[in-house]
Parts: sequence; C-alpha cells; structure tokens
Amino acid sequence: MKILKILLCCCMFLFSLSGAFAQTHTSVHVDNQIYSILEQAETRGLCAPLSGVRPYTQDVVVSAINEILNLKDAKKISVTEREILEQYLNKYSKPKTGIDWKKGFYYGETAMGKDGIPLSLKAGVTMEAEGSSGIYLKDDTCFGMEIWPGIYLKGDLGNYISYDFNISGGLMRAPRKNHGEYYPYYENFNNENCQNDAFDIYSEPLTHFPYTYEKQWDGSVYFMEKLSAFEKWPNDLAGGYNLLSEMNASFLDNKLLMRLGRLQREWGSVPSGSSLAFNKTARPFIGIESEFNPVPWFSFASLSGILEYNNIYGIKDSSSTFQNAFSVTMMQFRFKNYIYFDFMDAVVYPKRFELGYISPITNSFFYQNNLGDFDNMALSANLKLQYPGFGNIWFSVFIDEMNLLSDLLTLDRQMLALQAGMTFYMPVLSFSSLKLSYTKINPYCYTHNRGVNPWYGDTMMETAYVNNGVSIGYYLPPNSDEVLVKFETMPFKNLSTRLQYQMIRRGADFGSGAVDGSNLRSELDPSNRDSNPVLKRFFLHDGAYQWMHIIKLGGEWTLKKTPFSFYFEAGTVISYFSNTNEPANSGESHSYSIIDTDEYPKSTGIIIKLGFRLFPK
Repeated sequence: MKILKILLCCCMFLFSLSGAFAQTHTSVHVDNQIYSILEQAETRGLCAPLSGVRPYTQDVVVSAINEILNLKDAKKISVTEREILEQYLNKYSKPKTGIDWKKGFYYGETAMGKDGIPLSLKAGVTMEAEGSSGIYLKDDTCFGMEIWPGIYLKGDLGNYISYDFNISGGLMRAPRKNHGEYYPYYENFNNENCQNDAFDIYSEPLTHFPYTYEKQWDGSVYFMEKLSAFEKWPNDLAGGYNLLSEMNASFLDNKLLMRLGRLQREWGSVPSGSSLAFNKTARPFIGIESEFNPVPWFSFASLSGILEYNNIYGIKDSSSTFQNAFSVTMMQFRFKNYIYFDFMDAVVYPKRFELGYISPITNSFFYQNNLGDFDNMALSANLKLQYPGFGNIWFSVFIDEMNLLSDLLTLDRQMLALQAGMTFYMPVLSFSSLKLSYTKINPYCYTHNRGVNPWYGDTMMETAYVNNGVSIGYYLPPNSDEVLVKFETMPFKNLSTRLQYQMIRRGADFGSGAVDGSNLRSELDPSNRDSNPVLKRFFLHDGAYQWMHIIKLGGEWTLKKTPFSFYFEAGTVISYFSNTNEPANSGESHSYSIIDTDEYPKSTGIIIKLGFRLFPK
C-alpha cells in the first residue's frame, strides 16, 4: 500500500504542474470499430506502427487519425474514408461546454486550488438493448435479451491525468442447455491427493453464435422472483450490475502510459480478437498497468491485477478456492512497418504480496524457481510480417506447460496453443480487409491442477488461466481448433458490415465419449504424464468431437442526426458430432465417423440478433 501511495503522490505532483486542459487519456473500448479502422490503416502504411497494448487512449486514437488525415499524398485515402476518419476525430475531440442533447452528456471546465489546476467533467448516460433468438429445427425456439442503461463521469485533470467511472444495471436472459456431468480428470481417475468431483456441463447460450456471448454482469445475477439470491447464470430473466473505472496518465507525448482500472484489454501485435495470451473476450478485472515506448522500435508493458471468481456455487463457496492475482509483461520489437515481434511472460498465482511477479523487471517464469512450483506460468510470442499496402501474415504460440524432452505430438502435457493467419487489404471498398486464420488449442491448455499453496492451509486452490470463469487467452475451450474467414468493410460513412465463416471442432466434455482435457476446469493427472495411455492426445481420433460450421452476417448503422445506432447479426450454425468405435481416452488413435444419436445429436440453428445503442459512447 505504501508503494501505491507514493506512486499516486508523485503522479499528482506531476499533474499539478499542468496549466491547460488535456486531450483526454481515457480509453476507447476494445470492441469499438475504430480498432479495425486503425488496423487496416496500419496495414496500408497510412500511419506509424501502433502499440499491441489495447485499449488505446482517446489521445492516441486522435493522434493516429490526424496522422492519416495529414498524409502528404491525399489520394491514399478515399473521400468516404476521409469522412469516416473525420467522424471519429470529432467524436473523440474535446466537446463544447454545456449540454449536448443529441449525444446525451454535459461537459464543463473549471480550475481548482490556489494553483488553478484545471478540471473537466463529462457526465452522460447510455443505453444498450438487444433481442436475440435461436431457431432450431429439432428443438424449440429460444429467446434472449439484454437491456443495459448506464451513467458515466469522465474528464481530465490537467494535461496528464484522466478519469472515467461507469456504472450500469441490466436485465438479461441467455438460456443454456444442461448436457450432464464431466470430471476434472477423467471418470475412472483415482488419486487420494486429488479431488475429482463431477461438475455440470452447459451448452453455449442458445440465442447467440458459439463463443460470442460476453457476460456483462459482475459477480452474480439476481432472479426476479427472489432478488436476494445470488445465481450463476440468467437462464430466465435476471438482473445484474456492471462497474468499470479507470485513472489514466500519459507523459512524454504518450511514450509513457500508466493506468489503474477495471476494464477489458487485449495485448499482442495481432489482429483484434486474435490474441492467444490476453484476449479482449476475457472478463475485466482491476489492475495497475504501464507501458513505456522510449524508441520507435521497442516498447515494454507490465500489468498486475486481481482476478475474479466464477460463481459456480454459492458466493462464498465459489470464491473460497479462487483467490488469484495475475501479472503479465510484454516486450514489443518492431522494424519500421514490416516486422513485429512480441514476447509475453504471464503468471496466475494465489493472492499474496509477491514482489517478484509484480516487478516488471523480473522474469516470472524463472523467478518461480526461487519460490517453489506453486503457480501457473505461461509464455507467449507473436511474429507478424507485413508489407504495407498489401497485407500481413502472423504466427502466435502460447505455452502453458511444455516438456521438450517428451513426445511433442501426442502427450497431453504439451499444453500449448498455436495460431497462424493473414490479412489482406481490399482496395475496392472503404476500410475493407479479408482475414484468414487457423487456431489450435491443445488439451488442458489454460487449465491448471488445484493444489496446496503457501498462506492457504490445506485448501486446494484453483489457478487456471481464467477470470470470472472465462479464459484470459483465446475464446475457444481446450482441445479444439478453428478455421476462420472474415471480411470487413465500411461501404458508407455510417455503416460497418462483416461476413464471417468459422469451422470449429472441439472435444466433447459430456457423455460417454467425453475426451479428457476438453474443459477450462479440467486438470491434468500429475503422475506418469509421459507413460499413462490416458494422457495421450489424438485430435478427432480419441473420442467424441463436436463440429460446428458457422456462417453469419453482421453490421452496425449509426444515424446521422439522432443519437441512435442499430446493429444486427444473423446466420446459421450447423452442428454434428464424430466419434470412434472404441472407448474414449484409450491412448491410441482410432478412425472416426459422423454420428447422430440422442447423446450426440445433429443440429441446425438460425441465430438472429437485433439491438440498438442510445447515446453510443
């Protein structure tokens, strides 16, 4: 606490030196369309390389837009693209004082104290609502909904510091199907030092496309008929709240950034939504982070924060074994606009004041050897090769646990994720790109064994690479792969659209053909990892696997003269299972065939989602 107080006092002293109003340093949400625009601009060589640490501050976004608009060769961007950029420039620039009824906020400025420290305040309201449905040929139609009104207070203190406090409350419904039970290890596992209690397995929300639903509520949900109860999921209409906040500081012309906040993040010099180590689909958590970019070819970032429990059971029971902190550092190397390389070092550890993990100048992976083998260590790297004006190709690896002296191709203990992809600039339409990628997540990746840890007595603590029950890394579960093709474009100033195809294959985590290591709550048998037949993997050939073919079209339309934006998503999900004729987890590879049984049925669904935002931020 003393270190934090000293840090805040130093920052406040620097902030007090300012005598003019700042360009705000609050962040732009990682789902904002501006990230896709800037990504494509960077690919085309229209702006300098941008950081792999997201979200960006509004000042960073404005600077990048101005750089593009002020290109010497004005013909590099079309008239429509210029209008799009000017629209975002106006959105994130300093507003006029007073009430803006069309944008739903009040903005004011003043000076405080004997030194006349400038202070600005922007207070506003937001509203987002959507309805969704899943129409299944063999099952009933399901309906879901989200209604989230909110308020925010944000502004600047001088030139260096900005603040943003958001609170929203919502009603939601996202029905799921109970598939049965699954075991952390495997059904016949027997080790008196490990717990192997079965837990319930649920489908993805039936009113959303697979692996796209993002929980907006914090903690637990409250069902309407019993408001005092804490529940884990809104299968029926339920209420909840959401709290997001941040204090940001920027020095040396955005070369040194510091943030204390609870918000969503994504790290890595790969396309938005592709990070294997720190993905934007992860739930927000409170953390202290910094980024230093002393020279154009190198930057260094560090973050330490507190992860949040997943309310699987009661509020106290669920949190008693999940008391984790998370620390990550990333070094970014760049050669102009051609070569990008990131190296990340991360750790999930039961909460304790562990200076070695918190310190950005200490490598956590090696530092663990000084403490004992208690915590969940991870390493990750990204390499992106880019030819401005044409496109790029990237390769990523995430290592949760790996033994180079063991069989790399078949052992479950090689807990890693791999990804390769490419994006192409499409010159015909405004800000258009085509993305192709393949991702493979090995069994048990992002998971970790429960174990006894210092400070926690005999309680078996969970240290999986998750926050609030959601992976901090990629959105797919362990033992899965994905082929992704995505086309994005902005044909008009106020319209963004996307067309996407996915093929996802994942090991079943329920039923008689369930494959070990196919769930974030899986745990790898600690003994005989090189010789136990069960602990071998043969993707698609060692049990039941679900295959999903997903085609969807989506977009967002922002009205010009009214404070509304409308968004939609529609498409189909074709799902079926394959299985072998031999028992699952036999330790051998077997041929498989497509099946259609009561346990593993075929399914075809049509998903439709419609929503609007009032006073979109």
